[in-house]
Amino acid sequence: MKIALAQTTTGIDPAANARGLVAAIEEAGRAGAAMLFTPEMSGLLDRDRARAASNIHAEGDDPVLAAVTDAARAAGIWVHLGSLALRRDDGMLANRGFVIDSAGTIRARYDKMHLFDVDLPTGERWRESATYAAGEQAVATDTPLGRLGLTICYDLRFPDLFRALSDAGARILSVPAAFTRPTGAAHWHVLLRARAIEAGAFVIAAAQTGVHQDGRETYGHSLVVDPWGEVLLDMGEGAGIGYVDLDLGQVERVQARIPVLSHRRAIGAVHVTS
Repeated sequence: MKIALAQTTTGIDPAANARGLVAAIEEAGRAGAAMLFTPEMSGLLDRDRARAASNIHAEGDDPVLAAVTDAARAAGIWVHLGSLALRRDDGMLANRGFVIDSAGTIRARYDKMHLFDVDLPTGERWRESATYAAGEQAVATDTPLGRLGLTICYDLRFPDLFRALSDAGARILSVPAAFTRPTGAAHWHVLLRARAIEAGAFVIAAAQTGVHQDGRETYGHSLVVDPWGEVLLDMGEGAGIGYVDLDLGQVERVQARIPVLSHRRAIGAVHVTS
């Protein structure tokens, strides 16, 4: 089954970003893709909080989400909108991803559970928890590709989440991201391949890339990894749309070859000796 990934350099203007997403949906639909995957923060990337504030809306009022649902319906294609910044009733923000079907209906929502609060050796300092509320619920949903487990970016570093999703029957794991360049160069490929191998599942990771209007740099290299850990698609650093055909039967073949899911055991408290 053919899928499409949009690798973008999202900017500070949601209207321009929405136009780019709609064009990607239309192109993927014409190409015969069953589903399009977009990166984290597909509607707005702006670390200037004061400037960004007027462009962040409640879910029901968000113009990017409305444009994407309309475009998915018009093109007759499923879309995993990697995430949007949305305003909650309590004043905090949610980093929320959506699965939208070919009728333009939202089938699933997922709020990023693990927030990126780090100080990097390059001097970059990120504090997502200052404005974003962490999600509380892991989410998987059925799609034309099979059951899809939802994660976002920094979630990649927490294998317990991926284990919970694969235990719930997810055979495809999505990791939309806006990885920084230094962390991407160090860890992106190895972590995505590890998550695929551990679960015996496909991993689909649409990513932001390049130098953005707010000054940040992201790593790119949107990837599709098969259940054996082989990279089927690596989009490098250029913005654009990539395509790959998935052999969905490979999940069962790999899991039969090395049945790690059936061998998993619950781990209790660790016995520590001195």
